[in-house]
Amino acid sequence: MFSHRIPAGLAPNRIAAQLAASPPRYDLTVSNPTRCGIPYPAELLHALAHPDGLVYRPDPRGLESARAAAAGEYARHGVAVDPGRVVLTASTSEAYAFLFKLLADPGESVLVPSPSYPLFEHLARAEGVGAIPYRLNPELGWRPDLHELAAAPAEVKALVVVHPNNPTGSLVRPDDAAALAELAAARGWAIVADEVFLDYPLGGGPGSATTFAAAGGALTFTLGGLSKSVGLPQVKLAWIVASGPDRVVAEALDRLEFIADAFLSVSTPVQLALPALLRHGGAVRAAILDRCRTNLAALRAAVERVPAAAAEVPAGGWSAVLRVPAFLPEEKLVLELLRDDGVAVHPGYFFDFPRDGTLVLSLLPDPGTFRAGVDLLLARVGAHLLR
Repeated sequence: MFSHRIPAGLAPNRIAAQLAASPPRYDLTVSNPTRCGIPYPAELLHALAHPDGLVYRPDPRGLESARAAAAGEYARHGVAVDPGRVVLTASTSEAYAFLFKLLADPGESVLVPSPSYPLFEHLARAEGVGAIPYRLNPELGWRPDLHELAAAPAEVKALVVVHPNNPTGSLVRPDDAAALAELAAARGWAIVADEVFLDYPLGGGPGSATTFAAAGGALTFTLGGLSKSVGLPQVKLAWIVASGPDRVVAEALDRLEFIADAFLSVSTPVQLALPALLRHGGAVRAAILDRCRTNLAALRAAVERVPAAAAEVPAGGWSAVLRVPAFLPEEKLVLELLRDDGVAVHPGYFFDFPRDGTLVLSLLPDPGTFRAGVDLLLARVGAHLLR
């Protein structure tokens, strides 16, 4: 009766079941900034009451004023974006869905990074498209293997990059970005660049000041949105910036408009409010960045007391990767932390990390909660090492 694009088994895994049965006291997985005590300006949502929101004048690509506001965000990264090359969507997930519809027929595939956030496979599968993982090399700072990518099969139509990656926090270096664009142009691929965490620099490094919105060598779609850049996942607005050779960009935008016109999913009030949301949202962005830097510093200080553990310094984003000795399978350790310590962390295998002994922590929690949870986590690691 049901489509094979939806997984047959939808029962919660053991970790999700334990979380539902006993909510953790120290949730180090929370990724919703609206639930972490981040301060938001009282006037932030006032613009949603704009009186023109009572009038429906749909534009498949999005209202011109909203597209101009989204384009203006790239000035912070030193790039001038033409609002005519912007298409609005209700979320980044919807942006992926539109782009997979645009670029691939059922049975064709897109390349997605590994490790990374475990959503691409679901989004691609829902569009009848395959998701082929390509490896990010941990020994080289999570850089892509260009030889592996060059050997991708003929059914590949697009390459997804996440800049910075979630959860490794790694950036696409400028030299790698140039090589990827050259490969994509040669193979006839589009590049889909997810930059939702670009506004959160932590360790920095090559690529931290660059955006794919300036790319010109291959057809490129750069994604951003309110969920991360302004900490407003509930307001539901994202954008796609198209760049590359003029002729193919024009053709792509016409086709994206056709897809968007079939859904018209972005509400008028949020489009009218976008300039004000972006203007006032800078304070939220600054508060989130300060929170992430505070918690990252606390994690690094705590890890120094446990020589067997190591915390990678992410270049950007709001997650951190913690390495611990593989004395237990990750799932067993995570369940033990939940059951005995009330601490929730993600196991690395959720994100397809290549080896055991990897935990992923959100940097968003309240600093007191974060420090207490990390101390309990490291105490349990230390206790296992003494056995």
